[in-house]
Amino acid sequence: MTKTLGQAKTDYSVYLSSAKGYSPNTVKAYLADLEDLCQTMKFDNSDPVDRITLETLRDWLWRVSEKQASKATIARKSAAARAFTAWLLKTGSLQDDPGLRLRSPKASRTLPKVVSRESLDQVFTWLTTKATLDNPSGLRDLAMVELLYATGARVSELAALDLGDIDYSRNIVRLMGKGSKERMVPFGQPARGALDNWVRLARSEFVGQATGSALFLNSRGQRVGVRQIYALVANLLESTATGVAGPHALRHSAATHLLDGGADLRAVQELLGHASLGTTQIYTHVSIERLKDGYKNAHPRA
Repeated sequence: MTKTLGQAKTDYSVYLSSAKGYSPNTVKAYLADLEDLCQTMKFDNSDPVDRITLETLRDWLWRVSEKQASKATIARKSAAARAFTAWLLKTGSLQDDPGLRLRSPKASRTLPKVVSRESLDQVFTWLTTKATLDNPSGLRDLAMVELLYATGARVSELAALDLGDIDYSRNIVRLMGKGSKERMVPFGQPARGALDNWVRLARSEFVGQATGSALFLNSRGQRVGVRQIYALVANLLESTATGVAGPHALRHSAATHLLDGGADLRAVQELLGHASLGTTQIYTHVSIERLKDGYKNAHPRA
């Protein structure tokens, strides 16, 4: 019996979570693109999976492009569809893979925006003034931002930290990255001091019945959420001269500043948890662009 689209999407969701180890947000993003395919092409969950053909996939991407979608969006949707059809072939639900010949425009890769060291100094100075005993949330915020910048961690990785993930004897934090890949990342004394003050002096002010072992807590005594950290970082960086407010701004900045300081590219790759060295190399382009800008501004014959 031919598998239906509804059953296939359910099974695929389990596969992405269990076999691939993808995070709930990543799985949700894959399924959202598949839902868009089905809704755009008016596929029903009871339809057989072989309704997905090369022609319907091309038609779908054309309709997406007609909505003024960016190259990056079209490329992402195309990749999601190809991954799904490849899985259908692998599991025997399709005889041929229609996604093999599906082409999409390459996403233009923009360089990550980086916060200057001067702007970060301003941010940390302001946070430090707010991190007092009578302002426990200020102590928490300083610890979170110090650790984000010190380790280059993803916001989701920071939110997922437990008390036991910090090794104070070696100044190392255990981060759980994409695909449930664990890595150990060092941090410096400023982050160590901020963490120590948060855990010893302020965390108990937030502890509640649902606290558990979460390192960073919100006002309800629960694990701090990703959106709360995003908002904190955005608000802090919007007021700086750089004006960078993206959720990964501190991660981009940490990587670029490390390379500017002479760090080895592969060491930065391991610190960031990148599966491919090519992903890390984008930060070398940022460093080169910054060097070129400095050259143009300072060299008399630029």
